[in-house]
Amino acid sequence: MVVLSDFSKKWGGKVANRIPEDKVDQVRSAVNIADFIGQYVQLKKAGKNLFGLCPFHEERTPSFSVNEQKQIFHCFSCGRGGNVFSFIMDLENLSFPEAVAKVADFGHIELPASYTAQAQVSAPKDQQQADLLKLYADSAKMYQHILVNTELGEPALDYLHQRGLDDQTIATFGIGYAPKNQLLLDFFKEHDIDYQLLRQSGLFIENQEGKLRDRFVDRVLFPIKDASGRVIAFSGRILTKSPNEPKYLNSPETKLFNKRDVLFNFDLARGAIRQRKAVVLFEGFMDVIAAYRAGIQNGVASMGTSLTNEQIYMLERVTDQLTICYDSDVPGQKATDRALKLLGDNSRLNLSVIQMPDGMDPDEYLRNAGQEKFVRVFADGKQTPTAFEMTYLRHDLNLQNTQDQLTYLGAVLQQLTKLSSSVEQDLYLNQLVQEFGLDKDDLKQQLRSLIGQQSVQQSSRQSPPPAPAPMTPPPIAVTGETSNSGPLSRVEKAERLLLYRLLHDHDVWLRVMAVAGFHFVHDPYQQILVYAEAYFKTHNQFDLANFTDFMADTSLQPVLTSLEFMDIASESSKEEVADLVNVIMNQQPLVEQINGKKAELTAAKQIGNHDLVQQLTLALIELYRKQQQVQQADNF
Repeated sequence: MVVLSDFSKKWGGKVANRIPEDKVDQVRSAVNIADFIGQYVQLKKAGKNLFGLCPFHEERTPSFSVNEQKQIFHCFSCGRGGNVFSFIMDLENLSFPEAVAKVADFGHIELPASYTAQAQVSAPKDQQQADLLKLYADSAKMYQHILVNTELGEPALDYLHQRGLDDQTIATFGIGYAPKNQLLLDFFKEHDIDYQLLRQSGLFIENQEGKLRDRFVDRVLFPIKDASGRVIAFSGRILTKSPNEPKYLNSPETKLFNKRDVLFNFDLARGAIRQRKAVVLFEGFMDVIAAYRAGIQNGVASMGTSLTNEQIYMLERVTDQLTICYDSDVPGQKATDRALKLLGDNSRLNLSVIQMPDGMDPDEYLRNAGQEKFVRVFADGKQTPTAFEMTYLRHDLNLQNTQDQLTYLGAVLQQLTKLSSSVEQDLYLNQLVQEFGLDKDDLKQQLRSLIGQQSVQQSSRQSPPPAPAPMTPPPIAVTGETSNSGPLSRVEKAERLLLYRLLHDHDVWLRVMAVAGFHFVHDPYQQILVYAEAYFKTHNQFDLANFTDFMADTSLQPVLTSLEFMDIASESSKEEVADLVNVIMNQQPLVEQINGKKAELTAAKQIGNHDLVQQLTLALIELYRKQQQVQQADNF
């Protein structure tokens, strides 16, 4: 396979050494967790913490919190928590070395080649997913190699150049070409890639005999990437037109790729979205790429004809401003109208619309009008959703006709009922007055009538909606915290507070560790205590972010970080510590013994053993007496 000989030599990996703890500390200390997480979540200050929409589950009220002082995060809803490394490990299913490498890259910290190589070959959480990701990464490299470096790719490269794409843009977006030859399957066969993995990848089509062939043939390929920039699918535009082939062919849904969860260019655009505090939604890949070349780099495109709730939520996490820039022809106008209705009903985003002049799509307008005019449209051409709808509603109507005028005015007034601002309503009413020569008071009266009708209809359909939840969830308080299973018991509250004191106050640590037989009742706290014992053998003082990495059991990290968000006094006392130890060591065993005796007494009654019932009753009374003594001592 001469055409791929140079590419094949580069295929493979190498083994490396473990990343030392001091290098991990350097990376962690150099990167502010709020800056790193800010790439994925729009964070806003609320009290001493930052809050945003959780990236691990869908929510409408922000409950995801970041504490810059302690360099940790915690979600009050789903319970996820940890430091900067555990955040990206959970979000992108990375191993620890991969997470360190990613954070280091963000902080512009160079790691020795041996460490970065380890990040590439370290054992992933999901081996099949890792294998598929590597398969797609290598496919993307091969397709781009064919486009840029071979004679087979010259027609496709010429086509892209004619469309205005330079070599830098092609490289930035990783665009490639799948030739007419069946090269991809042959390439992976040469490297002994597992047949079942190839079947599951979506890169090939399987016939009835179980034989595979390349899915993409004679197509310019646009890699589809996840939010982290990893290739998970392809969209192929046919190069030589054929009546039997679709213009665009997308990868099927796989373990990696679900089109509902993906936005084209989100990985590259996220930084610009954060910087501009806004995102532009385009209709097609070429529009996104054209805008990117012109300096509008905060653009994305959905993977289908309409947005999904998952895609909307992706955007809500990083911005609250969205501009729709679809084609300005009739289908594009209809698509814009659908998108506005969907977003208006299902999102918190502030919306606007941009339309290219002369019925062109963005890519076409850039090629015809040039970059300066293209950028000016984005600077000066924004419309409100209402202004767009007032134009869109004119389609298929003859406004010289009285009946069509009435139809149009009725539709516009219905649109104005959705506005909460009376000033904005007044602005559009003035436009109607000027255009149609109507009396403004008459329009206002009809608008009020429509609003009243809607209020009556809404009241008859449903009860008044509850008051909106506060934007910022209250901080966890020791005396009133709840868990997924309901309110915490007194014992568990005591465990949480004492564990916090143990970790942060060495005097408390020494006093409690001197108590014979001390241990926590609940396993997670006891496990953290065991890790702490090992940690303090090699570390003189407690460092939260470092200890989070020290714990091998990542499931304990959310438990640890939840302690840090408790609202407690900064100083402890000997009396407080003694009371907490007493609750944990004395009260809980009594509760367990009482419950056990109750169960035995019930069984004795069922079998009619009267002597045993009498013995157990006396034993239970004695346990209650001891419990009362302990409680009186606590109150005293």
